[in-house]
Amino acid sequence: MLTPLLLLALSGCAGQAVRADAPPARAAAQAPAAPDQAAPVAAPAAGAPAVATANAASPAKTDAAAAPAADGQAPLSGAALAASDASADAADADYAAIYGSAGVGGSSDITPILDPWEPMNRRVHAFNLAVDLAVMRPLARAYATVVPAPVRTGVGNFFDNLGTPVTFANLLLQGRPGEAIETLGRFLVNTTIGIGGLFDPAGKVLKMHRHSADLGRTFARWGWRESRYLELPFFGPSTLRDAFGKAGDYELSPLTYVEEDRTRIGLRALQAVDLRASLLNLDALRQAAPDDYTLTRDAWLARRRYLIENDRRHGDEGIDALPPYLMDAPVEPESPAPARQP
Repeated sequence: MLTPLLLLALSGCAGQAVRADAPPARAAAQAPAAPDQAAPVAAPAAGAPAVATANAASPAKTDAAAAPAADGQAPLSGAALAASDASADAADADYAAIYGSAGVGGSSDITPILDPWEPMNRRVHAFNLAVDLAVMRPLARAYATVVPAPVRTGVGNFFDNLGTPVTFANLLLQGRPGEAIETLGRFLVNTTIGIGGLFDPAGKVLKMHRHSADLGRTFARWGWRESRYLELPFFGPSTLRDAFGKAGDYELSPLTYVEEDRTRIGLRALQAVDLRASLLNLDALRQAAPDDYTLTRDAWLARRRYLIENDRRHGDEGIDALPPYLMDAPVEPESPAPARQP
């Protein structure tokens, strides 16, 4: 339904938040920008200049390790500085992987957004928002109010486990047999010991990685790297490539083969409402955006490109290797604060 529309907003905006929370040692190590250079903090392509500046300043950091810190504090050890730099380098790498990087001369390798159908996409986006406001959001709020959080967690685990055959098939199609076998093992353990997938002993007890794959990413793995942006009615953000992928994944989903229509439709409706409920805390973020369509499109494409790049570079580490703000796991809604007693 409309859940991909909201999930994307988290990834794009949270990525900027992580960027802003770079360790203080990293910021102190950066040299001041020249008067004729623009500050890189507000531009998505600022990941690479920050890395290059910090690398250029590394000798100064080494000398600072031996000098007393300001305000009478104890000097930082070389190991502490190295750990801080490693953490900042990881954050810079995540940021550059999502938004691209700019060269020293100001050139950028950010892939341009292919949105030649923007007028049509905006109309579909407006329709999706109207459906969400009229149907999905009220249902999700009622669901989150009535159903306890542990039960919602079990429902989410159940549907995640049902999607495992789709992931298994696509991992095989991507030429990743090791991850496919681990995914199959997770499915067998969670379906049996985990009581139909309501619990996740494969991940919590056996520490088996949770992998993520779909046919759209399989197409990207074999060469269809970029595609035109396309917003689908009811299903939200996509691309032409991923629209074809959704059609193929639908045929692989176990829910497709539930013969009784009422049961099949009920399960799909429950899945949509459960995921929408897990994203309720993102509503304020969307309402504050000056252009909800641009926010949704850019954030969804950024997250999608990151996942595709992760398939190529870190496929053997599972989705657990992704930064938390880019994981497929939905965001748990915040519990309302208890009312204060007068």
